[in-house]
Amino acid sequence: MYEIYHNDNIGILDSLSDIDLIYLDPPFNTGKQQAIHGISYTDNYIDYGDFLRKRLYLCYRTLKTIGSLFLHLDYREVHYAKIWLDEIFGRSNFRNEIIWSYDYGGRPKNKWPTKHDTILWYTKSDNYTFKYDEIDRIPYMAPGLVGAEKAERGKTPTDVWWNTIVHTTGSERVDYPTQKPIIIMEWIIKVHSNIGDMILDPFCGSGTTIEAAVKHNRNAIGIDISEQAIQITLERLLKYDY
Repeated sequence: MYEIYHNDNIGILDSLSDIDLIYLDPPFNTGKQQAIHGISYTDNYIDYGDFLRKRLYLCYRTLKTIGSLFLHLDYREVHYAKIWLDEIFGRSNFRNEIIWSYDYGGRPKNKWPTKHDTILWYTKSDNYTFKYDEIDRIPYMAPGLVGAEKAERGKTPTDVWWNTIVHTTGSERVDYPTQKPIIIMEWIIKVHSNIGDMILDPFCGSGTTIEAAVKHNRNAIGIDISEQAIQITLERLLKYDY
């Protein structure tokens, strides 16, 4: 089951409750116009703190006591966001700073290329979902050092996730600015929720979170203020029997 809302998420968030897992990929406040193939949005805020804090507080209210929240940002605002989340959730409920590192795109010659995003994981309590056995294993970098058995099984990832971005010509591409790879969402959803749980994405954008949730037999709520985002999300879900 999924529900998709074309609206500002403020009003919708205020009406929700009993959410098991929230993933937010809000605008990053880059100061730019994000655009691709005629789809665009303005990513520039006079008071980004006020914009995001209100929504983080409402997300906290919607979560179950055993729920988790993942906030996906980059270097511009994530250090401020961690302070806001510490205030809302409590510092003791901070679980991980996950670094999603990728290697694609331009390389400036006046600084080290910026090739990572940060995902902050917070819970409402010490009782939360973490399904270790659902973690997808990855290859050892030096398999000859660990033996054949371990090399074949692979190792569990750390808090640094290496995965490329969605390529502009890749089969996964849906021509939406800032689209995230579905494997990132699958890792989060499989490990931090159970079949039948309710997953919420208040900035659903290209629909990656919603598709990953439906694909893995979770329920989902997606919200976006962009009509184009909603249309793309619904088109992605047509392949599922819902």
